[in-house]
Amino acid sequence: MPSTPCATPPQSLLQCVNQAAQQLTQAGVAFGHGTTNAFDEAAWLVLWRLGLPLDTSLNPEDSSSNRPVAPEEHAQVATLIEARIETRKPAAYLTKEAWLQGVAFYVDERAIVPRSLIAEVLMEGHLDYWLSDDTHRVLDLCTGNGSLAVIAAMVYPDVKVQASDISADALEVARINIDRHGLHGRISLRQGDGIPKTGSHYDLILCNPPYVNAQSMAALTPEFKAEPALALDGNTAGGTDGMDFIRQLLRDAPAQMSPEGILVLEIGHERAHFEAAFPKLEVIWLETSAGEDQVMLMTREALLAAQAAST
Repeated sequence: MPSTPCATPPQSLLQCVNQAAQQLTQAGVAFGHGTTNAFDEAAWLVLWRLGLPLDTSLNPEDSSSNRPVAPEEHAQVATLIEARIETRKPAAYLTKEAWLQGVAFYVDERAIVPRSLIAEVLMEGHLDYWLSDDTHRVLDLCTGNGSLAVIAAMVYPDVKVQASDISADALEVARINIDRHGLHGRISLRQGDGIPKTGSHYDLILCNPPYVNAQSMAALTPEFKAEPALALDGNTAGGTDGMDFIRQLLRDAPAQMSPEGILVLEIGHERAHFEAAFPKLEVIWLETSAGEDQVMLMTREALLAAQAAST
């Protein structure tokens, strides 16, 4: 029989969320695509399914948590929770929506679910020290659904952004988000592998590349396997440390950067592999909610110095 987290009709919204969370926990689903625990995931799905604001309070002392849930609503919630459990797809693929730093984005299976910590760095102004009034050209490499390109354009209203990805499918999703936020006049799309070698001089390059090492790729949960492997697997050139794309990027980037240009790179939990691959490269680690070892900044000067030291 199908799972029914609200089989016994709850008397309140909070009870429905709690029952859904219990069902998700019992099923052993994995999180990491916008939430980190069963309650938050259940709240997201239940509130979305019922058409309620995602910031609706579920505090037992607030009246909103006592909102009655009608039987037909129970059934709708049950169907959605069942789909989450049976398919093991990230919740964002079921709702077709993801949120990053308070900004809503469309997403589907053609692109990775947006969750880059670079969005935090942009929103909180951590790059402002290295930028200036001369910062005009931005590249969002491996743009996926275009979320970082959109946020960069929002944060820096005077820049033009090029959003680049090897995947034509991902760029179709990015186009939806660029149009959704009215930024088609400031964000252009490019399909290609790696940094454009056109002689363009970018003042800021953002990149959340495929960086997962071979061992971690083999151990991915079904939720992560539901995403395009192209956006995760950093070993497509035959390596095992997840640094294949990044090696080429760091070789090519200086020639495409302005003299004061910077590159902001996310490498997740791969710092050890990164430092082993690039021992002579001086980087600046940026503070994020996940710590100070997942997003880094490199100047063009540092990239050139590392190349010279390696020859």
